[in-house]
Amino acid sequence: MSREIENFITAQAAERAASENTQAGYRRDLTDFEAYLGSQNDTLMTADRARIERYLVHCDAQGFSIATRARRLSAIKSFYRYAFEDGLRGDHPGLQIRGPGRSKRLPKTLSEADVERLLNAAAAHGRNRSDRLRNTCLLEILYASGMRVTELVSLPVAATRGDPRMLLIKGKGNKERMVPLSDPAREALADWLEHRDSLQELALREHGTPLSPYLFASRAKQGHMTRNRFYLLIKEIAVTAGISADLVTPHRLRHAFATHLLANGADLRVIQTLLGHADLSSTEIYTHVLEERLHALVLEHHPLAKP
Repeated sequence: MSREIENFITAQAAERAASENTQAGYRRDLTDFEAYLGSQNDTLMTADRARIERYLVHCDAQGFSIATRARRLSAIKSFYRYAFEDGLRGDHPGLQIRGPGRSKRLPKTLSEADVERLLNAAAAHGRNRSDRLRNTCLLEILYASGMRVTELVSLPVAATRGDPRMLLIKGKGNKERMVPLSDPAREALADWLEHRDSLQELALREHGTPLSPYLFASRAKQGHMTRNRFYLLIKEIAVTAGISADLVTPHRLRHAFATHLLANGADLRVIQTLLGHADLSSTEIYTHVLEERLHALVLEHHPLAKP
């Protein structure tokens, strides 16, 4: 990877508070673009608009989805905007390129019955009581709050003390928001906290292991459970629940949180706030649920709809 890409990523982290996941995405997409340029005897600093467009055609030929191609173009545009603003280039070669657009597919979700089965399975899945308490806490909080998986696994333990009804979450771009906790989630949190603290204190006394600042501490480099580990864990819990593992992901539980709230009468603006969406357009993918509910209300209450 070139120094230009690394400097760009450093700038995004410093000036735009880009998360580690965003930085990793930029690094992956731009490194692939740079490799393509190298195969064409071109470089990041000399590539023109035509070269970028040929790269997008190359990505299409490789079978990449619309979403992947749109994301790669976004990374390329961000890089060249940075290069132009910092005087590394005198032009922005990607400025006039329009992306393929994102598909309007409805988000796949889980039924309320499926979620109930997952929550019950979490309480039964694990090698020991410690695993079962942690698994229950993870899924109860995820479904109660609609957090992103990174927000969940990196949750500071300090934010969960005192039997809170709301949690203060630091999301994308270090933006803070409040998310609710249901009674079952608060109960699962209290049970896990009590058990977790006893394990931490035992490790401190016997091995001098320092106390972890994270609710879901682990030996991973980050100091907390990784996103990949939780992804695999929720698949295991799905199998225990008798649900196809292909149907269950952490993000699908986030979709279930939003869909079930909207189906039961929640306002779209409230869901936008709870999910941490900067723009309402990101939340509007759930309006199909709202349309179904409004249709049912008309059929039930409009005088001309009655037989």
